Amino acid sequence: MEDKHMLNYIEDVLNNMPTDWLRLTTHRLDIYNEKLAKTEFLNKFEDLYKHNNSASTALNELPTAYDYIRLGHPLSCVLEWTIGNLYDLNAEHVISFDSQTVPVLAILRHNLLINKNTQIVYTGNLPECFDAEVLQRVYGYKFELKAVDHIDAITHFDGSTVFISEQNEMGSIALNSHVDFYVNLYAHLGSVLVVNGVKNASYISEIQHVRRRETIAMSPANTLNALKALVAQLPIEPKRIDSNNKPRVLDLIANITNTTLKPLVASSGLSIQYAIMMGLVNDALENHEGKAIKFIVPPNCYGGTNDQARRVAACIDNVEVVDLPVDGDNDMVKSIHTVLDNIAKQDAVPYIIAEIPTNPRVEVPDLIKLKEALSKKRKTATGEMAIDPVFILDQTFCPNVHFLGKGDILSTVRTISYASGSKFPSGGKCIAGYCVGNEQTSTLMQHIEAHLELCDNEATDQQYEVLAEQMPSMNERIEAAYKNTRQFVNFIHEALPEAKINFVSDALAKDGFTPSVFSLGLPTKGDSDEEKEAYKRALNLKLINLMITKIPDESKFCVSYGQLKGCYWTIPATSTQGTTKEGDKDYIVRASLSPNLDLALHKKVFLEFVESI
Repeated sequence: MEDKHMLNYIEDVLNNMPTDWLRLTTHRLDIYNEKLAKTEFLNKFEDLYKHNNSASTALNELPTAYDYIRLGHPLSCVLEWTIGNLYDLNAEHVISFDSQTVPVLAILRHNLLINKNTQIVYTGNLPECFDAEVLQRVYGYKFELKAVDHIDAITHFDGSTVFISEQNEMGSIALNSHVDFYVNLYAHLGSVLVVNGVKNASYISEIQHVRRRETIAMSPANTLNALKALVAQLPIEPKRIDSNNKPRVLDLIANITNTTLKPLVASSGLSIQYAIMMGLVNDALENHEGKAIKFIVPPNCYGGTNDQARRVAACIDNVEVVDLPVDGDNDMVKSIHTVLDNIAKQDAVPYIIAEIPTNPRVEVPDLIKLKEALSKKRKTATGEMAIDPVFILDQTFCPNVHFLGKGDILSTVRTISYASGSKFPSGGKCIAGYCVGNEQTSTLMQHIEAHLELCDNEATDQQYEVLAEQMPSMNERIEAAYKNTRQFVNFIHEALPEAKINFVSDALAKDGFTPSVFSLGLPTKGDSDEEKEAYKRALNLKLINLMITKIPDESKFCVSYGQLKGCYWTIPATSTQGTTKEGDKDYIVRASLSPNLDLALHKKVFLEFVESI
């Protein structure tokens, strides 16, 4: 009876839910407490449930579940809470995934690090993309596979038992004391992982972090379908797709990037980056057996990139992360020369990940010298030819710039470019990501595609649909947003000349580098370095709070970029650099402007800020 009441309540919630639950990809940081992610939302949601309150106004006032839907979102939290309640489990023990294989990989990863055995038991068929040989050889995961006719056939195992089963109805779990983890596969919707028992609760945060870094939660659109099937107690509806969207998106990406190899589109920017990293590890193991693999990463780059690189290195013995200083007093080209010279002496495999323009300082290296540094023939300590590098270029800030096509600056250097589709490609409407390679990377791209498939991290049908709608206007939106940003930067320079503004020069803009993001080092004062730093950090928040208070319809305290409207403010050190080492963080203001905003009003409010200090 209680289950029926709960499902009726969830049905009312779905009928009354805010439209933002389905369409927003990012939320305001000023109403988000990362330490209470998901739990704060669910605690307030449970209060509404207890009072049978499913009113739109009440649902709209719930705190943010996660700051970015890649990690989870209101609908995924509601699905996990509902399944948990059906089986008398804490909602934390239920974790939804867009991928059907990554939940298994998350358990294998943790057991690798704690040296614990894993048994994967399944009925029917394993996911088509599950490649046991590659998981053992490339990822280093250790496990046994066992097919059974029924869950009751599972007996005690000295280690973790993972049970995988295909389901066509949501919430149909038969709990068994011999099973530690249930991975329920739901056709085209993704999967739901259930952590069984208090003894396995220590896995939850590690599994959540895999979802945060290497894949995404079940998407809002798919979660909505799952919830509808759950409350109706009906099988999941068959898949319906527009078969024209994917080929159209691939053509659009190829045209925009001026490349000819098949582009790859993933469920998020970090999903495609993970496929790139594992694809390159695979290539190195096959072609440079026994040699150390070095991922060369700027220490202050996007925290997800930094964290993911170190997570890969933690699992594979011969993979190491090497710092590449690129911002401020450091020059990317000089740093690349130094690092590649050292790696050549070690006869190791060099893979460089770098953002152009850099984040958050928005700097562009001398591209001719960059090409020379990457193309230089180097020798090992014994005089042999060193392995040439692969340059992995994150060009999310400027996805319109041609780097890899015939005659482009990096066309002759092994280079793979990728971008977060949640920015300009989709205008903030979805979180897909994509990558392209130049003609030198044909084999590498095949490896990357294989690992994208293995992790079941390809973009969803809904993401392809959004990209097909938004990408044709991308370059025009980039140009319009840049013009707004240039005007705002010029205004700030005049209104607050003592501030340090990091933005591209007019000359770089003429070369096609037209980002719509800039960073701002505000003037400070104090008798000591500590006082000056404290004053500056307080001033950063004062500016942002003034903007989002005075212009609530357009200015947001948010990490996003490339949206269709408004202006987004953040402090990299406390948002995009969340997992970066403290000494490498940037306590400055980063702002990104869209093609559609009230620029005059933003200038007016900024002037109020200047007058207040």
